[in-house]
Amino acid sequence: MSELYKRIESLCAERKITVTQLCRLADCSRAALSDLKMGRKNGLSAATLSKLAACFGVTVDYLLGNESPAPAHPAARGITEEDIKFALFGGDGEITDEMYQEVRNFAAFIKRREEEKKRKD
Repeated sequence: MSELYKRIESLCAERKITVTQLCRLADCSRAALSDLKMGRKNGLSAATLSKLAACFGVTVDYLLGNESPAPAHPAARGITEEDIKFALFGGDGEITDEMYQEVRNFAAFIKRREEEKKRKD
């Protein structure tokens, strides 16, 4: 098993997700990671490394073992609007400010509606 795979597996364990869940989140091939684990591959493409690093909030250099310690977990550094957009929209395509504001407005509407229900009860 490669050091790269061990590092990815360790980051998954820290975040309490499986490698399969990571692949879904990062939109990358599970087969590529299986090949890495089994030694059929020695590395991953730059695009895949970049996606995995973004999911973990670390650098590609950290994944490759060229940098340590790992940058802070996203929860420790604070959640950004970019993190929220990624979570809401799954990282698919461009998210405009208007789209994001519409989601925020809808969330505020739901919150007000629930507060009103509680007051009536």
